[in-house]
Amino acid sequence: MATIQQLERAYSKEVRISDKDQDWKYWEKVGFRFTFIFFILMVVPLDWEWYEKVFKPDSLYDFMASIAGGSRSGWIEIDTESGKWGFASYTSWWLNGLIAVLGASIWTILARNGRVKQYDALYYWLRVLVRYRIALGLIAFGFIKFFPMQMPFPSLANLNTDLGEYAPFKLYWQIVGVSYKYEIFLGFLEIAAGSLLFFRPTVVIGAIINAGVLFNIAHANIAYDGAVHVYSSYFVLLSLFLLLQYLPAIWKLFILREPVSTYYYVPGFLKKWNKPLYFGAKATIVVLFIFVYGYYRYERFYDEGRLKEPVLPGLTHAAGHYEVSSFLLNGKSQPYSPADSVRWHEAFFERYSTLVYKVNKANAIDLGNGTPALNDVLKTYEFTGRAGGKSYLYYEIDSVDHTLYLIDKNQKFSKEQRKQLDKKMDVGLKALYGKAQGDSLHILKWAYERPTAEQIKLKGQDASGNNLEITLDRVKESYFAGKEWYMKNTLFTY
Repeated sequence: MATIQQLERAYSKEVRISDKDQDWKYWEKVGFRFTFIFFILMVVPLDWEWYEKVFKPDSLYDFMASIAGGSRSGWIEIDTESGKWGFASYTSWWLNGLIAVLGASIWTILARNGRVKQYDALYYWLRVLVRYRIALGLIAFGFIKFFPMQMPFPSLANLNTDLGEYAPFKLYWQIVGVSYKYEIFLGFLEIAAGSLLFFRPTVVIGAIINAGVLFNIAHANIAYDGAVHVYSSYFVLLSLFLLLQYLPAIWKLFILREPVSTYYYVPGFLKKWNKPLYFGAKATIVVLFIFVYGYYRYERFYDEGRLKEPVLPGLTHAAGHYEVSSFLLNGKSQPYSPADSVRWHEAFFERYSTLVYKVNKANAIDLGNGTPALNDVLKTYEFTGRAGGKSYLYYEIDSVDHTLYLIDKNQKFSKEQRKQLDKKMDVGLKALYGKAQGDSLHILKWAYERPTAEQIKLKGQDASGNNLEITLDRVKESYFAGKEWYMKNTLFTY
């Protein structure tokens, strides 16, 4: 019976032959010309901004992140009902294919009288380019899952959101966020499989794993409209291209159960004088993009808190779901009504410094997946991809005066405001309150009392100048153990 070890041994047998073409048929040459142009267009960055980031990086991390992330091939973006996703997103692939057809036709005409072709060498170096594109991209993809920052654990407000109020992609991302151990495992698998592509003897194993894992991600994102289906499909396509060379041997070894002896072209570029340079460069790439890049990702997750979800602790022992037992508007009690757009229906204090309240109000739905940021105000993952009339307030605590300083996270910040805010984790709302910069952020000031451990009273003015007096009573709820572990083990203290 064929084994993986046999396959690895078979594929490790390589022979260096001359640069002269070996038995390339006419149709193979034409097909290769198309393939070469198509994958060059898919792999080589065509975005000038990418080159600016690479050649003018702010730090070593930014340089590695730009290299690993690459430039996603996208000539055209087609809008769909959820933003810009759906099958129409693959339009750029078809455009690359069309360009490749035209390029291959011209190449075929020009090559009729050509003598120097060297298709073996071109095929080898194209495969090297594809291998490293997958390896670096998958390692970058993997670390944001291995340190679970791509799909954070759901917030309390999200755990108490009606199913029908979720956009499909958000529901999927929340499910993976709940299964944080699964997310970590996926990250490990992507890092490991990507690393296998750095070395020729393990390319076939890495490509098989990558094609399977990324296909799973791609079709799930197509089903849930998850926004990354094109990028994950991209790695499936590149991995299948790498496997194409090995398919005859795989069929013979695993299906026909026959022994195989494979010989793949490797140019004789290694000489005695350049071997140290070659192995030194390769070792540098491996160390930088696996270990150094991994350290930077660890640092951003555990030390800096540059994540999709807020990390500054909220009111001590206040995290929970609250019912609004009393709501006074300008001194008048407001009875509960599900149609009320002013009186709060329910509220949530998250484990971090976010206060959420629900009213009967249509808010614009953010279809993004959230972007990691340093400042907690700019972290939007908790309210993207969902409806339901919830408003999110970031707050900072003055525990001496029992005062909360709050700003609405749903508001649209200008580019300059975002640049200024993202210089540190907190905003310094107390110092800005009453000043021009603070007024531009619409800072609110509310007094708070905690008569009991299960009750919080808030008093202050809303954005419209109405006087509010709100009494919140915690709802007794129990959650599964995974959430309790997560809350105890992922709080950041600064």
